[in-house]
Amino acid sequence: MSTIPSSSPEEFSLNGGTTEALHRWVSDWGEMVVDALVSLGDMAIFAGQLFRWMFAARPSRGTMLPNLYHVGVLSLPVVALTGTFIGMVLAVQSIVQFRNLGLESRLGAVINMSLVRELGPVLAATMLAGRVGSAMAAVLGTMRVTEQIDALISMGANPIHYLVVPRFLACILLIPALTVMADFMGIVGGYFYSVVMLDIDHYQYLNNSRQFVGGWDFFTGIFKSIFFGGTIAIVSCYRGFHCQAGAEGVGRAATAAFVFSFVLILGVDLILNILLDAIYAAIWPMQGAKLF
Repeated sequence: MSTIPSSSPEEFSLNGGTTEALHRWVSDWGEMVVDALVSLGDMAIFAGQLFRWMFAARPSRGTMLPNLYHVGVLSLPVVALTGTFIGMVLAVQSIVQFRNLGLESRLGAVINMSLVRELGPVLAATMLAGRVGSAMAAVLGTMRVTEQIDALISMGANPIHYLVVPRFLACILLIPALTVMADFMGIVGGYFYSVVMLDIDHYQYLNNSRQFVGGWDFFTGIFKSIFFGGTIAIVSCYRGFHCQAGAEGVGRAATAAFVFSFVLILGVDLILNILLDAIYAAIWPMQGAKLF
């Protein structure tokens, strides 16, 4: 270790400034971590209240049907269109490498496997978070700012049961259908571009798809989508309920709902993939060994 040299006043000022900046940096990161933990705790309590009211009383038909229509029917066009283009993009990006390897007939297996297992569920969830999740946060945030939620409480109605439970049920019930639509349109788009535009043999394309894509792959995507839908509903409704005052607060709540939903979707996707691969390896050891 070097000895401490005699320092001039300027050097002491510089060292003091560096120490102050370090303290400020540690303080900022500590505050960020504490805020994140507090938010996670509040969200867990919010989710607990949601599940309690979901099983305590059935939501009314008048609150369920509008949410089912808004989440499911109105989301179908954007999910179908996006899924179609994703299938085509996969074909465009993969054909060069597959032709170099002489495996262009296997293109259908890769496209359909990617869509059914990963891109279909994640794509449907992303569209749902962007179109429905942000709207949920904005609507509930506006109700919080205009004190409509407080009015519901004063009338004896529980806002969690009346506002959150129908939206949560609509998301988890209809996102599997949106995932199936994204899978189907992506497969159609990939087939059209591969067979019609790239002139890949029709029989080989479909035969390889049938050999490599099975029922477990389809189940995996549908199963994961249910968790994605629940995540979107909980995060979006939580952000709306805890919206800050003013129009700017509503906008921040809508933006935060999409950003946090998307990040959590990717994290949940990783955890579920690990668990499902382990389950597959336990049920079918010979096939599952290839996953590890």
